Amino acid sequence: MEIASKALSGEVRDFQVDLQKLQEKFCPGQYPGVIHEKGAAEHIFGELYQVPEKIRIPYFKIKILELLLYMDALELPKNRGERPYFYKTQVEKVKSIQIFLTEHMAENHTLEELSDRFEIPLTGMKNCFRSVYGTSIKAWLTDYRMNQAAELLRTDRGKSVAEIAGMVGYDSASKFAIAFRKIMGMSPLEYRNAIR
Repeated sequence: MEIASKALSGEVRDFQVDLQKLQEKFCPGQYPGVIHEKGAAEHIFGELYQVPEKIRIPYFKIKILELLLYMDALELPKNRGERPYFYKTQVEKVKSIQIFLTEHMAENHTLEELSDRFEIPLTGMKNCFRSVYGTSIKAWLTDYRMNQAAELLRTDRGKSVAEIAGMVGYDSASKFAIAFRKIMGMSPLEYRNAIR
């Protein structure tokens, strides 16, 4: 923490965020806190995927400063309440579901199919997944697919947008483009052209 605080003050003069207070705010006890929030934090991280190589390091520094300012300004609920308890077997099954989804990204499975396949009640599966990963199964899978698509758009220029859409589980290029824009803030073609 000392090294980070010194480095921060050396990087930006008059930066108002106190890292020690930030640590106390988010990690008041033995364990760090988890914030189930998407909007602004997702926006901060989402932009990291569209940075040209030549400005990547200074851009990352700016995004870190933006994240620290956001965390400093974030109002935490006064009573965060007790976290729900899940049995180890439930958590293990949910982690197996997450691995299965990453390995079968091009396939589409209903929640009911996942519940049956992994022998976990549907409601328990949804609640446990949200508790472990901070979001619903559907939202998590969409984010994962779009990040994988972004990687393919950057690295595999021989594949068309429609082919990449199929690789990440979309049979319609237009539906894929809508989902991609929602997560990444631009169309797949705009994204590919922006990172040349």
